Amino acid sequence: MNYHNKKFRPLSNTENGETSEETLFIYQQEGNILTSTYSGGKIVSGHLIGLVDDEGCIDMRYHQVNTDGHLMTGVCRSRPEIMQNGKIRLHEAWQWTSGDRSTGESVLEEI
Repeated sequence: MNYHNKKFRPLSNTENGETSEETLFIYQQEGNILTSTYSGGKIVSGHLIGLVDDEGCIDMRYHQVNTDGHLMTGVCRSRPEIMQNGKIRLHEAWQWTSGDRSTGESVLEEI
């Protein structure tokens, strides 16, 4: 699976997360290395880097600055689902590595 130049927006996120439907992710991929910039909603600026496996699952690390001026970091594992319209939906399980170190789940959808 190749995520190069694909854009995603969150459909849902647990309450302790910072992304929302206002957050836009722009993915780039070279080989199995995935990167993204993202912003919107509570996020002023964010970046992620990850590795894509043969099934399209992504093992990633992210860092972002929120509207409160805090630098937040975390880890995430994303599993793709190909929808009937051919777009990708990502099912994510994540954990903060800063702050309270809580866990959460989110769903992103290709736009």
